Amino acid sequence: MDAHPFFSNRKVVFLLAIFTCLLWGSSYPAIKSGFAMLGLMPDDMAGKLVFAGWRSMLAGLVLEFVAIASGENIFRLTSRNWLEVTKLGLLQTSVMFVFFYLGLAHTTGVKSSVLNGTVSFFGVLLAHFIYRNDRLSWSKSLGCLIGFAGVLVVNFNHNLLDFHFTLIGEGAVVLSAFFMAAGMVYGKQVSQNMDSRLMTGHQLTIGGAVLLVVGYAMGGRLGNVTVESALLLGYLVLNSSFAYTLWSVLLKYNPVGMVSIFNFLVPIFGAILSAIFLGETVLEWRNMAALLLVCSGIWLVTHQRAPARA
Repeated sequence: MDAHPFFSNRKVVFLLAIFTCLLWGSSYPAIKSGFAMLGLMPDDMAGKLVFAGWRSMLAGLVLEFVAIASGENIFRLTSRNWLEVTKLGLLQTSVMFVFFYLGLAHTTGVKSSVLNGTVSFFGVLLAHFIYRNDRLSWSKSLGCLIGFAGVLVVNFNHNLLDFHFTLIGEGAVVLSAFFMAAGMVYGKQVSQNMDSRLMTGHQLTIGGAVLLVVGYAMGGRLGNVTVESALLLGYLVLNSSFAYTLWSVLLKYNPVGMVSIFNFLVPIFGAILSAIFLGETVLEWRNMAALLLVCSGIWLVTHQRAPARA
C-alpha cells in the first residue's frame, strides 16, 4: 500500500495517535461510572460482557449507518472479505474482551492496567516477524521499555509488589493484550483491500454481537438503565466508533510498531482524566513522571530513519 499524503505525514500521525489514545483514556472513568450506574459489581464478568457487547455492536452499527448514508453498499463484500472481518471481530473484540474481563475478575485493577500495557510490546514484536519494513532495533526496544516504565509509574502502589501470578488472572490479561496486538497486525492486512471505516464497523458489529450472546448466556444483565447511563453508553459508542476507525486508518498507512507504541499513553490519559473527574490531584509527581517516560519512549521508537519499503 502506497503512503497516504495526509495519514502518513509524521506530524499528523503523532497528533491523531495522541488524540485517539486520549479518547480511549477518557473511556476509563466513563466505563467505571457506567458500571456503578448499572449496578455491575467488580466480579460480574457476565454483566460486563453484556455492557461491552452493546458498546461494541452499537459502535459498529453507527459506522455502518454512516456508510449507508454516504451511499455505500455495506454488504458488497466478497466471501473472503466477510471471512476476514469476522475473524478480526472475534479476535480484536470478542476474544479480547472475554480474556480481559476474565483476568480483571481474578486480579487487581492496578495489575490489569499495567499488564494490559504489554499490547505495545506484542504489537512491535509481531510486526518485526511479519513486516520487513518494521524490524526491531535497539532504539525501539529501549523505547518500549521506557514506555512500559511510565505505565508502571502511573499505576505504582503496594499491589505491584505482589508478584502472585495465575493463568486465570494475570495470564488472562496478558492474553487479552496479545489478542489486541494480533488484531492490530491482522487488521492492517485486511484494510489493504477494504475501506477502514467499513472494516471497523463490521468487525465491531460482529464482535459485539458475539459478546452479547456469550454475556446473556452466562446470565449477564444490565441493571437499572437510566437516562444518565444511556447517555454515558452513547458517549462510549461514539468514542469507540471514531477511535477504532482512526486507529485502523493510521495502521493502514504506517508501520505497526510506529503506531502501537502510542498505546502506552492510554493508561496515562486514563489516570489523569480519572483524577480530574474524581476531583483528585492531577499534577501528582507520578502522573507527570509517567507522561515524560512514555513520551520519551515514543520519541525513541518513532524518530528513526525511514526504513526501506517492504
